[in-house]
Amino acid sequence: MSSITTTISSTLSSVVTALSPTLLAHFQYTYLWVVIVGFILAFFVGFGMGAIDVANTFGTSIGSKVLTHKQAYMLASLLIVAGAVLVGKNVTDTLREKIIDVDLYKNAPQELLVGQVAILGAVSFWLIIASLGSVPVASTHSIVGALIGFSVFMKGWQGVHWSMVVEIVIAWIISPILGGITSSTLYMIVDFAILRRKEPLKCGLRMLPVFYFFVVAFLTFTITFQGLVVFGVSHVPVLLCIAISIVCGLIASVLVQLVEPWLIKWIKNKENLQFNLSTVEDVNMNKIPISNIPRIPYYTQPKFEMNAKGIIKWFFPAKEREEDKETIQMFSALQVFTACFGAFAFGANDISHVISSITVITSIYHSMNVDQNEPTPLYIYLYGSLAISVGLWCLGHKVIKTIGKKMTIINPCSGFTIEFGMALITLMASKVGIPVSTTQCMVGSVVGVGLVKSGEGIKWKIILYTVISWVVTLPSSGLLTVAIMFVLKHFFLK
Repeated sequence: MSSITTTISSTLSSVVTALSPTLLAHFQYTYLWVVIVGFILAFFVGFGMGAIDVANTFGTSIGSKVLTHKQAYMLASLLIVAGAVLVGKNVTDTLREKIIDVDLYKNAPQELLVGQVAILGAVSFWLIIASLGSVPVASTHSIVGALIGFSVFMKGWQGVHWSMVVEIVIAWIISPILGGITSSTLYMIVDFAILRRKEPLKCGLRMLPVFYFFVVAFLTFTITFQGLVVFGVSHVPVLLCIAISIVCGLIASVLVQLVEPWLIKWIKNKENLQFNLSTVEDVNMNKIPISNIPRIPYYTQPKFEMNAKGIIKWFFPAKEREEDKETIQMFSALQVFTACFGAFAFGANDISHVISSITVITSIYHSMNVDQNEPTPLYIYLYGSLAISVGLWCLGHKVIKTIGKKMTIINPCSGFTIEFGMALITLMASKVGIPVSTTQCMVGSVVGVGLVKSGEGIKWKIILYTVISWVVTLPSSGLLTVAIMFVLKHFFLK
């Protein structure tokens, strides 16, 4: 009896093996349209993200007039590719496999395959509508909402890993708070160490190598620690990563000190340009050298007083204080670097929103299997980065106005602290595979710095408008996905 069973099993296995190429070929022929439509819709998703989310990264730099739009877009495009390729794997894997229970689709891979079209269609539609309305919505909310909407529609509530969803939602709540705390703390450090000192420019030049050390060291660690898989390096010891990061940070510090004379000259030239190069004219049309113009001293902090009101006045930046212009100009050089840091962080975290669905599509299409064991191909990372860059170049200027100018007044110093806080929190989340929102991290940082920077009033109506857009995005994307999937199921999954 056992021999008969074995024979039957072996025969069936042989038949399945023989039919597999034929079944796969038929499957691929039937669902080739999914691949084509999926890649087109993914491009639209990337386009919408570039128009909305990348604007957050360089919005403060442009708002404070450190970079032009063209300069910001060129830098952002390069850094997004680097962040996506080097650090984008973990968050992509989360969206591919850890929100939806893919095991429920083992016997019907075509459902998960076609479902990606519904997900991409809903996300792309929502993001483009938001970008046209200059609303800084969070693409993270949109993609997660679409994933939940699809799987609940197809498999009910058991189709979603709700524990993972809870982790993501908690991260959404915590990340802007952490971004605000990080940026505001850094701003207060800058204020005490530089801005309120008697010789702020001298103190700033002394601290500049320290800032560069921490930024470069942290960025290097995120790349070397589990970030070199694309180059075939699957594991680098933590201690070696730390050592490499420290060395790179020290090299950056030394380079900053070497270029300090050039930096001082650049600061002076920038300052002089504000006064028509080297001279200005008084009311009698007489030319006056810049060196003879009396400068208005920046307002120093009130003296420390041992009472609650006195301590608060002494601790926070004085409302009437006018920052030293040369010191603020010095932060321009650092702010450009942290903006690049932010673009890298965006590529690391948010590229997954573009490529997770097309990675699922290509995997199922080539194997007719939902396991998705193979890594994301490099060309998909590059394709997603291209889509984001095109969206940034075409429509990014609309949301940059909201983030860079409408929420609060930003100068190069506060812009540096805002961008650093956003990038730090985003990259930390990327390393653990949590898809946080760069929009939320940026807005949290803007609010945090605005609260401690007296006189730079926050426009709460804009903040409220932005928060409402976040809340609405998740259910809206979910419902759009359900509507699209209803049509697709009726016509293509009979």
